[in-house]
Amino acid sequence: MTEGPELVTDRLVLGALRAGDAPALERLAGAREIADTTISIPHPYTRTDAERFIAFQREAAARGDEAVFGIRLRASGELLGCVSLREIDRVHLQAELGYWIGVPHWGRGYAREAAEAVVGYGFGALGLNRIYAHHMARNPASGRVLERVGMRREGVLRQRVRKWGRFEDVVVYAVLRDDFASAPG
Repeated sequence: MTEGPELVTDRLVLGALRAGDAPALERLAGAREIADTTISIPHPYTRTDAERFIAFQREAAARGDEAVFGIRLRASGELLGCVSLREIDRVHLQAELGYWIGVPHWGRGYAREAAEAVVGYGFGALGLNRIYAHHMARNPASGRVLERVGMRREGVLRQRVRKWGRFEDVVVYAVLRDDFASAPG
């Protein structure tokens, strides 16, 4: 099975998760703060969940319908979180960006750096035309990350998801290939 590409930024290396990442993945994704504002991460997040996710990302890469990257510090190789392009649509040339960073690493710009690299990969290597993302309205920090990678707010989907028994508004952002290519920096 293919593991997908490796992307390198100033501070990060983005690449496939490995079986040995399960303990770190369990610890990082297992934080309640991570599950609280993500739709698909359960809480508690167990070692079995981590192992299944690692296997899933390998299968998704082999199918070509998702590109999941572990986010690691370039200097140490420490796992910080994950970033992905999901629902890669080869007909309409679009995909959904998703990411999370472990709580100990918040506030250092890693989400922006990783998201920007993966958006560039989506437009470059995958030839996509549109990349979109969602975040819960009560998580404005995620919206700031999306704006910093060139995405524009497209609207709010009222009570779009149900998380822990409560309906949540979701904010939608997107960036087009031409907008990303012409953005400064």
